[in-house]
Amino acid sequence: MRDILITLMVFATIPAIFYRPYIGVLVWSWLAYMNPHRLAWGFAATFPFAQIIGVVTLASLLFSSEKKRIPINAVTIVWITFVIWMNITTLFALEPDASMIEWDRVMKIQLFSFISLMLMYGRDRINYLIMVIVASVGLYSVKGGLFAFFGGTGRVYGPSGGFFEDNNSMGLAAVMMVPLMVYLYSIANKRYLKYAMIAVLGLTILAILSTQSRGAFLAVSTTVAYLWYRSTMKTLIGILILCAAPIFWFSMPDHWHDRMATIKTYEEDGSAMGRINAWEFAYNVAADRPIVGGGFRVFQPEQFETYAPDPENFHDAHSIYFEILGEHGFVGLTLFLSLGFLTYLAAGQVIKKTRWRDDLKWANLLGRMMQACLVAYATGGLFLGLAYWDLYYHFIVIVVLLREHVNGVLADNRQQIGERMGEHPQTAGEAGK
Repeated sequence: MRDILITLMVFATIPAIFYRPYIGVLVWSWLAYMNPHRLAWGFAATFPFAQIIGVVTLASLLFSSEKKRIPINAVTIVWITFVIWMNITTLFALEPDASMIEWDRVMKIQLFSFISLMLMYGRDRINYLIMVIVASVGLYSVKGGLFAFFGGTGRVYGPSGGFFEDNNSMGLAAVMMVPLMVYLYSIANKRYLKYAMIAVLGLTILAILSTQSRGAFLAVSTTVAYLWYRSTMKTLIGILILCAAPIFWFSMPDHWHDRMATIKTYEEDGSAMGRINAWEFAYNVAADRPIVGGGFRVFQPEQFETYAPDPENFHDAHSIYFEILGEHGFVGLTLFLSLGFLTYLAAGQVIKKTRWRDDLKWANLLGRMMQACLVAYATGGLFLGLAYWDLYYHFIVIVVLLREHVNGVLADNRQQIGERMGEHPQTAGEAGK
């Protein structure tokens, strides 16, 4: 029954996608982040819903009369260059067969990210995309928070088969939702919606801690500190943090505190030392092949025998930075870091341009929250191999489109002022005195 329901829900959106292609982006995002078909146990669990929605969206895009344009700026130029570079390094991959499998997955994510750039323009569509992302990931963070609230002592995990399936990735995904939840709380125009977002936020933070992920703990600590720094009500927010932090801290079980304590004694932790071994492996691959690296999925036991300090201690990348370094060399890492830095600066430009605009107060807040999301990813990514995560690239999409929207509104305002001044030359002359 659940399989049939999910199938009907997905296929019911197809007519709407043909009418409005951007709905395809929303449905694809829902499938990518919530993985609703993984909640079924029959045919729907392995049915290629995302591929079908992707094909329908592409077909609709081709025949749609909507404007189709990828904004060209520093962010998108570096982004496109990075995608091209990943294609080049694939040609020189040390693990050709495994590399092509990963290349196929990554290029599909990149394709839909650029389709999102073309379709999700304007305030309403940006907000729709944020709502879908928060609802999809938030389902699991709320579920995990409730599990912990009612006494569950196990780790909180994400949806099976998704990018954030394990506890570490789930923790980071939930951390990256916190700033967006703050944004949705701020723009909610109903009191009950604000109360609901407060409850969701509290459960999400509890879920983050209950993943027992040390990386997520560091990420949420950094993100909360950054949110306080970017807040316009530092005193109030600071008091709330000081009051809430002890409650969360002392409500966690003893084994949680024992695990967090290993952050200081990482030398005694086999998992931590395995990650360091993998990072040294990535550096050695890049040192040997500084231009192209080892290609997708170079982190293989066979390659560890050649490049790892301890060939027997095999681990995956466990870091977005070392993942890119090992797979795409120093050139790829430079492009990847530049993309993140330029996106952060683009959000900063939005904040600066909208600081004194009441009509763009929502954009100012969203710019600050997107910077917090990027900080969360940059911090949590130190310990997680999620360099190709579609969530991160959707965040880049949101920042680019937000800046485009703000620039468009400001340009329209300048044009209107110019036209009014042209209609009243005397006023224009007086204004110039």
